[in-house]
Amino acid sequence: MLNFRKAAIAAAVVLTAHSATAAEETFITIGTGGQTGVYYVVGQSICRLVNRGTAEHGMKCTAPSTGGSVANINAIKAGDMDMGVAQSDWQHYAFNGAPQFEGGAFPELRAVFSVHGEPFTVVARDDSGITTFDDLKGKRVNIGNPGSGQRGTMEVLMEKLGWTLDDFALASELKSSEQAAAMGDNKVDSIIFTAGHPNGSIQEATTTTDAHLIPVVGPVIDELVAANPYYAKAVVPGGMYRGTDADIDTFGVKATFVTSANVPDEVVYQVVKAVFDNFDRFKGLHPAFAGLTETAMISEGLSAPLHPGAEKYYKERGWLN
Repeated sequence: MLNFRKAAIAAAVVLTAHSATAAEETFITIGTGGQTGVYYVVGQSICRLVNRGTAEHGMKCTAPSTGGSVANINAIKAGDMDMGVAQSDWQHYAFNGAPQFEGGAFPELRAVFSVHGEPFTVVARDDSGITTFDDLKGKRVNIGNPGSGQRGTMEVLMEKLGWTLDDFALASELKSSEQAAAMGDNKVDSIIFTAGHPNGSIQEATTTTDAHLIPVVGPVIDELVAANPYYAKAVVPGGMYRGTDADIDTFGVKATFVTSANVPDEVVYQVVKAVFDNFDRFKGLHPAFAGLTETAMISEGLSAPLHPGAEKYYKERGWLN
């Protein structure tokens, strides 16, 4: 009986210790995008670096596929996710409560850092007759799924041009991961991305279909870029995708990493530390990250205030006063 009691006590001690350890763990969730896009790689890469240090800081990170920028911001606002990737324009709209962001102002939104540039990219089948952006009228165009940044940017551009959905023969709402197959099956004439390059879906589309990228230029684009600091002229290098040998002029945004003021400072600090303490490793996780610099990441495309946890790390490194 005595041995039984000792065994029971020992088991209780082990169970209590395990429960204490479990209680000390912090689970964080990062919103990303479609599995073939760079947003998904951003989230997975950050989690990989965070999880390398779980034994030290007790944090475990997951980064599921999501609908993209707007969906991520809304999930952070609702408390369903801790952090997420979002286009720089949607960071601006959400924080300031611009009409484009239907959820209303999100004053608790906080910037953490920016990542890669994201040119607004239009791909068209060679047999579609599309060579300019204006040629999209009357064609079958995938304008992007609701909640995605590319859909939001397309809607801003359509409003500026005075276009409606009725101007297209078909305006489909496929996710980025579904676009290449739809083009290959001749269900759409053109697909649209706001994405870092090289992009897996665009590579798939231009490899399996005779297709090309088209420029997005003109006075309307010039006005958008001049009026909005989160937009900038951009170029997709020629030769990156089959069928497009010349550089393609367009405009674009930055991918940014955001969170909420309600997320604890220590959590954000540890995430930022995981990325920048392993910066060379992070840059090697996707070709779109190769040209990143610390200076640009903590300053460009950030229209919401920096989260104090991120600010603490940047000050420790001497990057901020």
